[in-house]
Amino acid sequence: MSSRRTGMDRLAAYGLLGLPLAALGLPLTVYLPPFYSQMPGLNTGLVGVLIFAARLFDVVTDPLIGSASDRLQTRFGRRRPWIAAGTPVLMLAAWFLFVPPDNAGAAYLLIWSMLAYLGWTLIYLPYTTLGAEMSADYDERSRITAWREGFFVLGTLVAIMLPALAQRFVGGAAAGLAAIAVFLVVALPIAAGLFLWRVREPEGANASKIRWRESFDLLKSNKPFTRLLIAYLLNGAANGLPAALFLFFVTAILGGSEITGGIFLAIYFLSAVLGLPLWLRIGRNWSKHRLWCASMLWVSFVFIFTLTLGEGNYIGYGLICVLGGTCLGVDQAIAASIQADVIDEDTAAGGDGRAGLYFGLWGMATKLAFAIALGIAYPVLWLAGFDAGQDNAPAALWTLAVLYGLLPVVIKLGVVAMMWGFPLDRRRHAELQARIGRDERPQAVSAAYNA
Repeated sequence: MSSRRTGMDRLAAYGLLGLPLAALGLPLTVYLPPFYSQMPGLNTGLVGVLIFAARLFDVVTDPLIGSASDRLQTRFGRRRPWIAAGTPVLMLAAWFLFVPPDNAGAAYLLIWSMLAYLGWTLIYLPYTTLGAEMSADYDERSRITAWREGFFVLGTLVAIMLPALAQRFVGGAAAGLAAIAVFLVVALPIAAGLFLWRVREPEGANASKIRWRESFDLLKSNKPFTRLLIAYLLNGAANGLPAALFLFFVTAILGGSEITGGIFLAIYFLSAVLGLPLWLRIGRNWSKHRLWCASMLWVSFVFIFTLTLGEGNYIGYGLICVLGGTCLGVDQAIAASIQADVIDEDTAAGGDGRAGLYFGLWGMATKLAFAIALGIAYPVLWLAGFDAGQDNAPAALWTLAVLYGLLPVVIKLGVVAMMWGFPLDRRRHAELQARIGRDERPQAVSAAYNA
């Protein structure tokens, strides 16, 4: 790994791949479940269960693909071949998932969701892993992840505007999903091709040869990893709940439409683009975990006010989108940067470049978090009598408001309590880099490491 500052051309080529990948991320969470919920033979509860099942399959593939990329040795590198292989898989699956026939049922949704998640994993997991390997510098890693997450937010804005424009000029939710599919099929091969051309893997990176038993022992002893993984899982569930329920909240509680929702999402993600450099400047001399905690405290304070909103409160909700959206980029970028630092604990303790396994486990946590959020939210809404597109009783609307605005705040406050005293700070990371630089690989780690 290099500690030198990464060139702008390489950063741009690296970050750009996040643009089309975002076209699959948000729509899968926000647009797709409500769309399939209104199809013949399906309902809100069944769609939640099917996507939960597809996510469980996806959870299993992450550590397998991550570990396989660690152990792969080719002339093209360890990570890049997986991205090349995953691109056509994701293009095909996303097209069938976002442009379904009128008679698409449960089996159709389940199969194409599983294939889409597989294609996503084949690309995204090596992509984020390579981002951690591009630099060993504490702050440079945050810069690299910020570029990636910045392009992700821009891609999400595209995925928000396309359905709105398609519905405006063509009409119907199906036209909006088809527009996203076209964007993904066109943009993904271009971005992946530029990435494979311009982003090289670090020199001297060899395939991992560590035995599985020793690998498991190192994972168990890496206490910062375990702590971060749990916090990351919980924070992902907190983010997943309002994402999964966003359209329901806008239409059923605020009395808006899908177009109104698209406007709010655009405001939210535009605020994220503008807020990311601001947060990085605020926390430039902080340890990363404290900056992450500060952003979670701020968004919790802002988001709790969603409980006070009712029909027609567009200005209030727009203000929440602006103030809360500023935290989105830093919430994603800083957490990913901390993940890269935790891998250094493993390397210093005797690991041999197993970043893929670590990011596979984090990818598993990310998807499990969303599966948990969707698997809880949709069935609970269904049990409360909530019906998409229909008038709902006060109890159903109250359940929706609590799941959307209160439960995520409670979870995030728990994550802050868990991460505030995180042991891997600037000083600790400098010690690790010095140890790795001297190639001192102790069998046991220090007390701070096991704290």
